[in-house]
Amino acid sequence: MNKTVFFLCLVLTAALSLTLLLDDRGLRAQAKSSLPILSPVGTQVSERIKRIENGLLYPAAIKGQSPVEMKLTDRMRFYNVPGVSIAVINNSAIEWARAYGVKEAGGSVPVTVETLFQAASISKPLVATATLRLVEQGKLRLDEDVNQKLVSWKIPDNEFTKEKNVTLRHLLTHTGGLTNHAVGTYAAEQKLPTLLESLDGQPPARPRPVRVDFVPGSRWRYSGGGYSVLQQLLIDVTGKTFPALMQEAVLGPLKMTHSFYQQPLSQELGALAAAGHRFSGEMVAGRWMILPEMAAGGLWSTPSDLAQFVIELQKAFAGKSNRVLSAAITKQMLTPQIAEMGIGISLRGKGKTASFNHGGSNPGYRCFMAGYAETGQGAVVMTNSDLGDNLVQEIFRSIAKEYGWPDYQPIIHEIAKVAPSVFETYVGQYQYAPGRIITVTTEQGHLFAQDNREFKSEIFPESPTRFFSLLYNTEFRFITDEKGQASEMIVRWMGDSEDVKAKKIK
Repeated sequence: MNKTVFFLCLVLTAALSLTLLLDDRGLRAQAKSSLPILSPVGTQVSERIKRIENGLLYPAAIKGQSPVEMKLTDRMRFYNVPGVSIAVINNSAIEWARAYGVKEAGGSVPVTVETLFQAASISKPLVATATLRLVEQGKLRLDEDVNQKLVSWKIPDNEFTKEKNVTLRHLLTHTGGLTNHAVGTYAAEQKLPTLLESLDGQPPARPRPVRVDFVPGSRWRYSGGGYSVLQQLLIDVTGKTFPALMQEAVLGPLKMTHSFYQQPLSQELGALAAAGHRFSGEMVAGRWMILPEMAAGGLWSTPSDLAQFVIELQKAFAGKSNRVLSAAITKQMLTPQIAEMGIGISLRGKGKTASFNHGGSNPGYRCFMAGYAETGQGAVVMTNSDLGDNLVQEIFRSIAKEYGWPDYQPIIHEIAKVAPSVFETYVGQYQYAPGRIITVTTEQGHLFAQDNREFKSEIFPESPTRFFSLLYNTEFRFITDEKGQASEMIVRWMGDSEDVKAKKIK
C-alpha cells in the first residue's frame, strides 16, 4: 500500500469514527460537536481583545480627566463574579469569542465558549421571533384578541378587558396590563407547577395569578406573566411542546445547537452549565433555579449562539436572510411600538445608530445582548452571578470604545467645588423601600454612598446638593430642612427614567 492510499484510509477511518461519536445518542453529544467554528483570530483582533480586556470603563467619567480603565480579571474579582463569557460581532459575523473564570466559585473547571448560562429574559426576543414566524404563516394575527386562539386557558375577563381585549401585540410589547413582572423560580427539591397552575397562581406556583389590572394598550409595564400567556398560546396554536416548537421555529434554523428551552436541565446538559451565584457570593442551592415558565426566562444558551440570533436579525433587516423571518416583519419587529419598545425587544437610536437589545436577570445569572441593525456590530456577555450586571456593562463600554460604537459610552460629569463641611450634613441612612437602605458616610473629606445590595462608592458633587457615582452613575439629590440638615434623598439609578424618594431614617 503506497503512502497516499494509507493516508486516505486513515482519514476515512477517522471520519467514520467521528460520525459514530456524533450520532443521536443525546443532546450533550450534539452540543459538544455543533458549536459554530471560530477561525483563529489574527494579530489585529488579538490586540483588540487585549485592549478590551484591559480597558473596562465605569458608566461615568469626570470632565477633563481620562476615563479610568480597568482589567477584566480585576473587575471579576471586585464583583466576585466567577465566570464570564463574551462574543463580539463585527460585520454581521462573530469576530471573536472568549471565556474567563470558572463554572463554580472556588472550583477549577474553567468556563469555555461552550459553557451554558441561563439567558434569563433574553429568552423573550427569541420567543417573539417564533411568534412572528407564526404570524407570517397566517396562524396568528398581531392585533387579534388572544382569547380567540387560547384553548387550554383564557385570560379572565374583568372591568379592564371590557374596554379593550388583550392582543398578541400587547403580549409581545408588555402593554397588555398583565401582572407579574417576574415569573416563578424553584429549587431542585421543590415541586414544579404546571404552566396552567402558574397562570392561575395555584399551588405549588409561587407568583400570584396572571391577570389584567389596567386597560390593555394604555401604557407599558414589563410583564413576565404576559410571556407565560404567550407560551400557552404558542402551545395551543401549534399543538407542540414549547421546547419542540422553539427548536423548530428558531433554534434549529439558526443552528443554535448550544441553546435549549429545557427546564429542568438534563443531567447531560447540566455538565456543560455554569452554576449560578447569589449576591452573597454563595452558589445557588442545587447550582441553579428552575423556571417552568420558559418563554419568560427559561433559555439556556451561550454568547456565541445568541450572537447567531443577533446576526440573523441584522441580515433579515437588510433583506439578506430569511431563515426565520422576512425583511418586512423584521423591520416591524425593530420599529418602536411604544416608547423604546419594539416587538419583543428593546430599541435605541435611529438610522445608522439604531440598535436592539435585551438583558437577562435570573437568580445567579446576569447577561446582556445588543446589536446594531444597520452596521452589523454587536456583542453578547453572560455571567454566572447576581453581581454581574455592572461587570457586563463595563465590558460593553470597553467593546464600544474599541469598535467605535455610537453609544454605551461613559456619561461625562463636571465636578463642582463644595466644602467638605457640607458633606457632613448628608451623613445618615435613607430608606426607599422595605429593607432597602442607602447609607451615606464621609471619609477624609470625601462623601460615600452604599445601597445595602451594592458596593460602597464615592459620590462626587455637581452642585452643593447634587451628586453622582462613577461606579453606578447613580444620581443623588439631597433635600434639606430649614436647619440645613438633609431630610430626604432623591435617587435616580442608571438607565431609569423615574426618580425614587428615600427618607432619612437615621
